[in-house]
Amino acid sequence: MKLLFVGDIFGHAGRHIVADHLKDIRKAQGIDVVIANAENSAAGFGITPSIADELFGYGVDVMTSGNHIWDKKDIIGYIARQPRLLRPANYPPGCPGEGLYIHTTPSGTKCAVINIQGRVYMANTDCPFRKMDELLASIPSDVKVRFVDFHAEVTSEKMAMGWYLDGRVSALVGTHTHIPTADTRILPNGTGYQTDCGMTGPYDSIIGVEKDPILARFLTALPSKMEAAKGSVELHSVIVDVDDATGKTREIRRHTVRGD
Repeated sequence: MKLLFVGDIFGHAGRHIVADHLKDIRKAQGIDVVIANAENSAAGFGITPSIADELFGYGVDVMTSGNHIWDKKDIIGYIARQPRLLRPANYPPGCPGEGLYIHTTPSGTKCAVINIQGRVYMANTDCPFRKMDELLASIPSDVKVRFVDFHAEVTSEKMAMGWYLDGRVSALVGTHTHIPTADTRILPNGTGYQTDCGMTGPYDSIIGVEKDPILARFLTALPSKMEAAKGSVELHSVIVDVDDATGKTREIRRHTVRGD
């Protein structure tokens, strides 16, 4: 099974490049399942029901999120009834939505998609390591392909989770920092790994936001309004080729598309 994971879709620019290129990538690369982190798809902060439907319409099969999932309040009712939009599984009990979805391809092969969030410099969530133990124990044994989006701030926590899950999941790719890392590899027990996928959005920016307000904030320590940038759009993704029988990664590589 070939999985395509699209890094944090940021604002209109990110959605636009997905609309322009996703179907072509899927066809050219022989992709079976498309997973995308979409928590920044609404002008950089959150996601709305209409934008979620828009991204599903472009060919995204499952969407993950992170600390911005509740930024648009109308997503709360939507996520409760749309299992293909995930929120971090280690959020406290009582939150709507789920952090695990088992997707079935047209050929009948199943793929478990897991969304988890880190705790270092992030919101006070339940332990992601123990939550992963719980989630993996709940997945039927015949679901060999297991993909994890670990939405976390620091590289050390992401790397620790990669080693913790090595051999127990097919791949773990990090999100949240919007900067792609160059450490794409297969860990010794067969888990594909990359610390951060990077962002799908405007790179002529500061992690997706217009530069001047952020520079002013650093120079003056005064608050400033953050707005999604528009220029130099890139789609950053990771392609993972997984052995259906064993759930181990055969190949993992970065895939980047530069738009207008």
